[in-house]
Amino acid sequence: MEFVITADGSTTLYHPEVGEHYHSKHGALQESQHVFLNAGLSFFLEKEHTEHASILEVGFGTGLNFLLTADYAFHTKINLDYCGIEAFPLPESIIFNTGYDKFVDPALWLHFQENYTKALKEPVSIEEHIQLTIAHHKVLEFHTDQVFDVLYFDAFAAVHQPEMWTDETLAHVCSFLRKGGVFVTYAITGNLKRSMKALGFSIEKVPGAPGKREMLRAVKCV
Repeated sequence: MEFVITADGSTTLYHPEVGEHYHSKHGALQESQHVFLNAGLSFFLEKEHTEHASILEVGFGTGLNFLLTADYAFHTKINLDYCGIEAFPLPESIIFNTGYDKFVDPALWLHFQENYTKALKEPVSIEEHIQLTIAHHKVLEFHTDQVFDVLYFDAFAAVHQPEMWTDETLAHVCSFLRKGGVFVTYAITGNLKRSMKALGFSIEKVPGAPGKREMLRAVKCV
C-alpha cells in the first residue's frame, strides 16, 4: 500500500490488491465531510432534532470518516456511538501516519491512538460522550442487537468489490438501521436505487462530492 496526496491536500491510501484508493483522489477530506458528515450525520440530527446519534460504518478503513464525525461530536457535545465494520483492519503504522491529526482536536487524536487496537476487541470511550467499536468481521458475519441511526456505506466501488453491493449485503447491513434511519454513500447507480427501494427506503439524489455529480441518500421507511 502507498499513501497518495489527493486534490485537496489530504492523504488517502492506494490498495494494490483491490486496485482502488480508500478515498476520492479529488479530495479525501472533502469527500468524507460532504458525503458522510454533512449529507449523513448532520442531515439526521437536523431531521430528528436530537443530540445523540449511533452510526454504523461499512468499511472503517483509514478511520477518516470516524475521526471527522468524532471531531464534530466533540465540539458540538453530541453523544456519539460509532461502530465500524472492517474485515481487514489497517495496522497502526499506517493509521497513525495518514496525517489526519491535522483535521481533528489534538486530544481526540491522542485518545484515538491510545485506543485504536483496543477498539478492535471491545467498545472503547474516545471521549466522555464518544464511543468507538471496530467490528473485525466480514460484513455478512457481522451481527448485533443494536439498531443504528445512520449508516455510512463506504465500501470500495462495485467494479472492484461487487460482493459489497449485492442485494444480500445491502439487506444485511440495512437490517441494523432503525425506521427513520439514514443511509448514505458516495455512489449512485440504477441497481443501487432499485435495491434500496425494494428494502423499503425512500431515496434521494444529492449533489456529490468533488469529482462526482450525484450521490445517494436514503431514509428507511419500514
